Amino acid sequence: MENVVLGYKDYGDYETNPNFFGALIGPVAGRIQDATFELNEKTYALEANDGENHLHGGSNGFHQVIWHVEPFETNSSVGLKLSHTRADQEGGYPGNVDVCVIYTLNNANQLMLEYRATSNQATPFTVTNHSYFNLSGNLKNTVHNHHVTMDSGKFIELDEELIPTGQWYRVAGTTFDFRNGGLLQDGFNDKLEQNQIAGSGYDHYFIFDDKQEQNVIVRDSDSGRTLTIQTDQPGMVMYTANTLEEGLELAEGLSKKHLGVCFETQASPASLHHEGFPNVILEGESTYNKRTLFSFGVEN
Repeated sequence: MENVVLGYKDYGDYETNPNFFGALIGPVAGRIQDATFELNEKTYALEANDGENHLHGGSNGFHQVIWHVEPFETNSSVGLKLSHTRADQEGGYPGNVDVCVIYTLNNANQLMLEYRATSNQATPFTVTNHSYFNLSGNLKNTVHNHHVTMDSGKFIELDEELIPTGQWYRVAGTTFDFRNGGLLQDGFNDKLEQNQIAGSGYDHYFIFDDKQEQNVIVRDSDSGRTLTIQTDQPGMVMYTANTLEEGLELAEGLSKKHLGVCFETQASPASLHHEGFPNVILEGESTYNKRTLFSFGVEN
C-alpha cells in the first residue's frame, strides 16, 4: 500500500499551491488567450496570471475557494459533497453559478468525481481535477516508464506560450499517438517541436475518439499498478510535470521534473477564440453535469 499521487508533506503549503497539486480547477480549466473572451457581443476581461493569458480561473479560482463540505458514507463508499456559489462578475466571469462537486471513493478502488452546476446566464464553465499521478508508489521513480493507452486520434497545436493556435494535429506518426499504447518518455526525449514547446513532454489537449470503453489506461510495469479513466468529457489535457518546480518538500521526497502526470478531463477553452473545439459555454438556466471515474488496479 503506497501513495500514487503527489502531495505536500506540510499541508499548509496547499494555501498557495502554485503547482495545483490535487486541486479542483475552475471556473475554466486551462489557458484563456489574452485573458479575454467575447460572449453575446460583450467582451470580458479576466486576470492575466500566466503572462498575458488567464490560467485555471485566475489566482482566486476554485482552487483557492473554501468550499462548504458535507461528508457521507455508505456500506461500500465514502465521500465528500463540495458546494460553492460564484457571484456574477467574480473573477471577471458573468453569471451567478451554483456549483456542486462530489468525490466518492468506493471499495472497488475507484474514485468518482461528479461535477454539477447551474448559472442564471451564459458563462464559460469547464472544471477538472489537477492531481498528479505516479503509479511507481511513494515517488520511487519519475513517470518516464509509465505506459499510456489513450483513445485519441488528434490533439491541439500549441504556440510558444502554450496557447492553442486553432489547429488540430493528427497523432499518427508522432509521439502523441497513444492509441496502441506508448511510454511517456518517448515524448520527453523526442525533438518534435510540440514536445519541445511544452518543456520536453506534454501539456496538450487531446480529443477523445470515443471508440473504446476506457478513455485512458495507464500502466507501470515495475509496480504492476494500473489506472483507467472513464469520462463523459470530450477530451483532456495531459500534463507531464515538465515545469514542476524542483526541490519542493513532498510527502515522500523532493519534487522534480516529470515526477507525475495529470489527466485533466474537460472541454477546451480554445473554443472561446476558435471554431471547432469542444465548447465551454454553460447556457443560462441549463445544467452542467459531468463525471470522471479513476479506477485503480494491479496486474499480475
